[in-house]
Amino acid sequence: MASTEITRYLTVSETEVGLDPEGYLVDLDQWSPAVAEALAEEEGIELGAEHWEVLEVLRAFYVKYEMAPAMRPLVKAVGRELGPDKGRSMHLMRLFPDSPAKRAARLAGLPKPSNCL
Repeated sequence: MASTEITRYLTVSETEVGLDPEGYLVDLDQWSPAVAEALAEEEGIELGAEHWEVLEVLRAFYVKYEMAPAMRPLVKAVGRELGPDKGRSMHLMRLFPDSPAKRAARLAGLPKPSNCL
């Protein structure tokens, strides 16, 4: 479940987007591609086509299951949607270093995956 505590704001196109203590959106309806770009910029990630593919898979997963996937379900979902070459943890680590499930969920405007510390 997403936190309701706003600890800072991200300004995107003159709109204040509330973020929780870990940088996830407080109001998931405020997500947009521009918000994803701003969040990615904060993390030093330049979103390319492969990033957007994964973000779209994540957002579809959330619509279907009402939760952000942890790493294993994320790898499986990406593999199912984008093929076995992209459905590998190494591919996701290259795109979203350190913690792909957490980082990608944050950029996709989703709550933190429940099985991630």
